[in-house]
Amino acid sequence: MSKPVDDKNKHMFDDPKNIKRVIHALYAVCGVSLLLDLVVHRHVDHPWERLFGFYCLYGFAACVILVLVAKELRKVLMRPEDYYDK
Repeated sequence: MSKPVDDKNKHMFDDPKNIKRVIHALYAVCGVSLLLDLVVHRHVDHPWERLFGFYCLYGFAACVILVLVAKELRKVLMRPEDYYDK
C-alpha cells in the first residue's frame, strides 16, 4: 500500500482536479493553435503545407511515430535486470 500524503508534502498533481485542468488547458492550446492556422500567413515551400491544420497533424503524426519507434527500440536496447551484477 502507498503511504498517505500529508498536506505539507502534497504535490500540485496529487489532486485529480488539477490534472483535469492541465489537460483542458492543453486542449485549449491545441484548439487555439489550430484556429490560428486560419489567420496566420505562412510562406510555404510545398503545396501540402497550405492544407488547414497541416502542422498540427504533422506534429501529432511525428509524436506517434516517435513513441512507436521508441517501443521497438526498447526491445533492442533493453538489458537483463541483473546486467550490472555479473
